[in-house]
Amino acid sequence: MNVLKTLTAALMISGSGAALAADTVTDVRLNDVLKSDPQYQEAWNDVLEEQERMPEWLINLDGVAPPMEAMLEDDDKYLVGELCQASNCFNQRIYVAFSWDKEEAYALYVQVPDALPKGKAPSNYATEKWLGEPDEGMQKLLHEQLKKDPNWY
Repeated sequence: MNVLKTLTAALMISGSGAALAADTVTDVRLNDVLKSDPQYQEAWNDVLEEQERMPEWLINLDGVAPPMEAMLEDDDKYLVGELCQASNCFNQRIYVAFSWDKEEAYALYVQVPDALPKGKAPSNYATEKWLGEPDEGMQKLLHEQLKKDPNWY
């Protein structure tokens, strides 16, 4: 019930405009969200349904995650978070947005080669994969989350 109150408060605080961060949802992290509500699990399973050979940490959203944020994209509300593989945080990460009604999920899976030469821009060597068929606005929102990383250039 506390999570619901936090999410409701974050929604009330939210402003308008595309990709506007409303508030950090401190009680919710991407590595816990699948366990918190079966609707999140169902939306995530739908995203993964057509994917092949995805790593176990990504399938289970098991890794290191900061608090999620309530955000707006094209006047629709989303719960947005990032997660990285615990043993390889810089090189393996995912950014996920769940629709506020928990019906849809979209993700940006980013892989940076392990042997990236020192001083080289990870953005020039990374592989990005879109999951869940996000539209252009959602792609922009998730890519902006990636760009917030101070080590991403």
